[in-house]
This record gives sequence, C-alpha cells and structure tokens, in this order.
Amino acid sequence: MRAHLGDRLVVGSPATGADRRDGEIVGLHHADGTPPYDVRWSDTGRVTLVFPGPDARLRHPENGPGGSPAPSGPGTAEAGTESSGARPDGAAGAGDIGRRVAMERERQGLTRAETARRAKMAPDYLAYIEQRPADPSPATLVSLADVLGTTATALRGGDTGLPPGRGQALPNPRLEDLSPDECRARLSTHGVGRVAVSTADGPAVFPVNYEVVDDTIAFRTAPGSVPAAASGTDVAFEVDHVDETMSRGWSVLAVGPARIVTEPDAQRRLTARAHTTPWAGGGRDTWVSIRPTRLTGRRISPADTGSGPDS
Repeated sequence: MRAHLGDRLVVGSPATGADRRDGEIVGLHHADGTPPYDVRWSDTGRVTLVFPGPDARLRHPENGPGGSPAPSGPGTAEAGTESSGARPDGAAGAGDIGRRVAMERERQGLTRAETARRAKMAPDYLAYIEQRPADPSPATLVSLADVLGTTATALRGGDTGLPPGRGQALPNPRLEDLSPDECRARLSTHGVGRVAVSTADGPAVFPVNYEVVDDTIAFRTAPGSVPAAASGTDVAFEVDHVDETMSRGWSVLAVGPARIVTEPDAQRRLTARAHTTPWAGGGRDTWVSIRPTRLTGRRISPADTGSGPDS
C-alpha cells in the first residue's frame, strides 16, 4: 500500500466488507508512501497513527464521491509517487481554499511548519493544500480554521454572499492610477457594472449586464426605465473587482453621454455579440450605449509585489 497526502483510508467490516470507517491521510512517515500514516478520522476529527490492516484500502480524491477506489494493497505501487506528497497528475496552481488558507496563515504571522504542527498535519500536506486545487476534508478544514482564527465556512468561501471588503486591509497597500489602456482592458471583460444617472429625485445607481463594442459600453434595459430616460445626458458607469482573499482590487469609472441605440443593424450587432441576457429578465430590449469621454481607474495591490492584469 502506497499513499499520497490527502488520500482517504477506508476501513471495511471484516464480516460484511461494507465501509465501516474512513479518514484523511494528513501525514506520511515514509517518502515512498508506505505505512504507517497519520489519519484524521471523519467521525471524530482526531488524528491517530495507523498501520492499515487487510480490511483497509485507499481512495484517491480524484475519483470523486462514489468513485471506484484505486487499487491498493500489499505490493501495489503508485507510479510517479513524489516524496513531497504532491500528485504527479495534479493541476498546477492553488485552488480557492488553498489561497484562503495561505492568506489567513500569513495574516497570523505563522509559518507553514508551525501551522501544520498546530493543526496536527504534515507540513507537506499543508503545502499541497495551499499550492494545489485540493479538497480537504471537513475535519481538516475545521482544524485549520481553529488554528487560523477563522471558520471552515470562510475558508471554503461560504461567506461570499456578504458585501465585499470585510476582510483586513493589506499591511502595506499601494494605491495607483490605471492607464487608459489598463482601464479599457478591464472594461472589456464585460459582466455586471453600475450606471449612475440623475433623476428628479436625485442621483440613482442601477446594476446592469453590459458589453463593450468598439470602445462603446452598451447595456439592455426596459423601455421607459430610468436608465433609458437618461439618454441624451452624461452618465457615469463603474465596474470593479474585489479579491477578498488577497485584500486587493481595482475599479474603473467611465463618464460620457448616453443614447438609445435605434439603428436596426446596430441593435442586431449588439444582440449577436451579447455574452448573456439581462439577469433581471423581462422585456429588456432597449439598448443604451455610452461612449466614454473620460476614463479613469485605480488599483489596490501589495506595495512589494508586481501588478498583474487581475490585481
């Protein structure tokens, strides 16, 4: 039997062969993946040293829930096993859980080794969680959350329904202006933006699904709606992105005249190039275009790192 960190050890009933207990392998004692293993049992959350018997087998996460376990047993080897516990066939790059774990650990000023020790797991497994698209067990997440002073729900991103910006600010943030080309690049990703218009009752802001065609911002709305009534006036249009995990983000503001698109060819072209229909539904067939006369943007990023396109 040769295991990777993150595999599940399943123990069957000697009498019936049915699964009796399972746990996540959070520590290896031999570089080649042979027993014994540190196993965090799913029923108790406790970590124990286990020497698997003949009623135990391994299940690899890539099989998915209900998938067939990979063959394992005495003398069965996993081709390409690495001493670090990383999977040879895994996708490179951290997953969302790993990014959240790494950020919370750094905020607490903890080393990976110290965090692993407190969470009772191998440092190699914590590195695997932080650096690969891992799916640790609920018990492992609870243990990490306790060490990091957060919750398993937060590490899984279950708080994404809350307003953005509730996390801690960067210790050394850098606020910089975006160039016009950088602003246009972020606008062109399309999605959801906010259009601000003046009304008889004062300023109003409406979220809209938008497209960018030939440097013109366009969105669909209902005839007679407030955004449609803003045709012929200057409006403001804003898009932004907040990376809650990394405490960074950007915003772009476009200001210019709005007008209703009335040319049939232009309407058909916009409809054909639209990436999605308006989320609000209903009869929203009126296209409104905004040609920016002023385009500005800002970005918040760590002071000691470079600024990539998604920063």
